[in-house]
Amino acid sequence: MDVTNIVRTALQEMIVPELNSIKKENAEIKTSLGLINKRLDDVNNHLVDQSRRIDETNERIDNVRTELTDKIDNVRTELTTRIDKTNEKIDTVREELTTKVDETREGLEQRIDTTNNRIDQLTFQVGKIAQEMERIKREESVTSDILTRLRTLEQKTANL
Repeated sequence: MDVTNIVRTALQEMIVPELNSIKKENAEIKTSLGLINKRLDDVNNHLVDQSRRIDETNERIDNVRTELTDKIDNVRTELTTRIDKTNEKIDTVREELTTKVDETREGLEQRIDTTNNRIDQLTFQVGKIAQEMERIKREESVTSDILTRLRTLEQKTANL
């Protein structure tokens, strides 16, 4: 049994230090693994917190989006109402102006017709006056001729 003891002792001397080294490395690995697991737990907790914050931010964004959409819709409705009222006012003013322009045009047409009639009457009167002036000129020329003849006769009779 001596040989078995020697082999056993030799194996123990070779294997036991290796086993101790493996146990030591295993303990270091377990310590590192514990630290890694703690770090993973911290990262997971941080990710959960970040996810919660992201969800809260998304909820606030959704609330703001809804609020802004409502405000935009209200402004759109108000602007549409104002535009409609403005268009109605424009149409009313356009109708009033069209009526006034038509009335003014009719009034001016009547005044132009009246003025044209007066011009026609004046032209007729000027024509009559021109004819009368021509007649008067002829009469004057005849009268002047008659007066000249009378004077000549008077002189002839006075000389006799």
